[in-house]
Amino acid sequence: MSELASESSATRAILKLSDVVKAFPGVRALDGVHLEVFEGEVHCLLGQNGAGKSTLIKVLAGVHHADSGEILWQGEPFAPASPQAAMRAGIATIYQELDLVDDLSVAENAFLGHEPSRFGFTRRRSAAAQTRTILTKLGHPEISPRRLIKDLPAAGKQIVSMARALSHDAKLIVMDEPSAVLAHDEVANLFRIIRELTANGIAVVYISHRLAEIREIGDRVTVLKDGRTTAAGLPARTPTRELVGKMTGRSFEYDFPPRAAPDRETTPLLTVEGLSRAGEFAGVSLTVRPGEIVGIAGLVGSGRSELLETIFGARRADHGTVILNGHRITSVGGAVRHGMGMAPEERKSQALLLDEPVFKNMTLASFAGFARAGFTAARDERAAAQRTADSLELRPRDVDRPARTLSGGNQQKVVVGRWLLGEKTRLLLLDEPTRGVDVGARAELYQVIHDLAANGVGVLLVSSEVPEVLGLADRVLVMREGRLIHEALAGEIGEDTVLDLVMAGSLMEGEAA
Repeated sequence: MSELASESSATRAILKLSDVVKAFPGVRALDGVHLEVFEGEVHCLLGQNGAGKSTLIKVLAGVHHADSGEILWQGEPFAPASPQAAMRAGIATIYQELDLVDDLSVAENAFLGHEPSRFGFTRRRSAAAQTRTILTKLGHPEISPRRLIKDLPAAGKQIVSMARALSHDAKLIVMDEPSAVLAHDEVANLFRIIRELTANGIAVVYISHRLAEIREIGDRVTVLKDGRTTAAGLPARTPTRELVGKMTGRSFEYDFPPRAAPDRETTPLLTVEGLSRAGEFAGVSLTVRPGEIVGIAGLVGSGRSELLETIFGARRADHGTVILNGHRITSVGGAVRHGMGMAPEERKSQALLLDEPVFKNMTLASFAGFARAGFTAARDERAAAQRTADSLELRPRDVDRPARTLSGGNQQKVVVGRWLLGEKTRLLLLDEPTRGVDVGARAELYQVIHDLAANGVGVLLVSSEVPEVLGLADRVLVMREGRLIHEALAGEIGEDTVLDLVMAGSLMEGEAA
């Protein structure tokens, strides 16, 4: 945990918000927020999806403007007219949905909007050299300043977004779910960087749904619920039950629902044999039985997501077969037709029509079932989506609302609800099902997954959170460098062993010896 530099700095607020209000048509996103951030501290911001966290950081970043209330930045009234103005004032924001330009280079993104120049000409060599220095400081000298953003993996893009923040003389850095796309070792590197920043007096506002991270890196915590501050300046080591109570307004146990073990003697629903894609994964074989939850643990870049997309038919395999309930799967159409559904990691870009209403997104996979004599039975379509939204406790329940307006956790419910609504799903693939999802919504998704399995649906899931894999799955497969290297029943393998396997493969090497 970072240390505040001195008693004087601990009493000096670099940022102070009082009674801040921000309303949009039909919703009061911020309804009297209070927040005080000290120099050189890591101030953690907690709240369920929809609590107002994203709106708050966009107000600080100059994307939105507060309707009322007071914001003081370094003791002076603050109302940035634009993101550029906020950046010039010394507030840098790293969003969960990274706002990088894919067709520009790493260096061009790092210095976008404040390119080094001389006599009106951009000094590209200077930008590249400065970017290389920043990347080295971040522990990633292997990332070339001239490489295009679109050619980087998700973790690499996150590092570039951090480099852009450090290219400014930032006094406060807001990090929105910075660890969501990072592997275990990358998170440790992120925390090292944060500690160096705070040691130099830079304040960090850290937003995360992972309470273990809050305790490890945070100094103090502010909690939002329904656009209001329900707790301010709590110690980061405040007990989980108390924090969750402030977030949800109710007593809540963050736990995995109990359920009976599946029948391991049944014929597999899914059989994958020798599946390979050059440069991504090789020789993967696995099975999933009806009512069984199989979890895949592995680092970012181990081939987990690519494996799920290939099983679903979204990527073409070089070798191997995918058999679902006796049918060979080679395309997404065939997968869906025979009862396979998938909730991908990047739900916004890969799974949702953001400007379409919730009910249209939910009925995408079962649209034909609402056709009557060549016309869509819109009333039936909407009613079916509403029943699914109610069963998932979607917030808000309005299925006519555009999917874009929902919080991340509720968008994920819409994606899962799509396959629940069809009632033909036999196998569900879940890639990072709770990424960016708050504690309350996460527990609800866990229950949905267990209910599906209890009704005979097979589940194959990928998660970066080892406790989640162990808590949800019946069987655990460990993936490293494109290969499945170990398999065990979830109750027979511990978190330390899984981490050891995904990072070093030592258990595998010991067995080989």
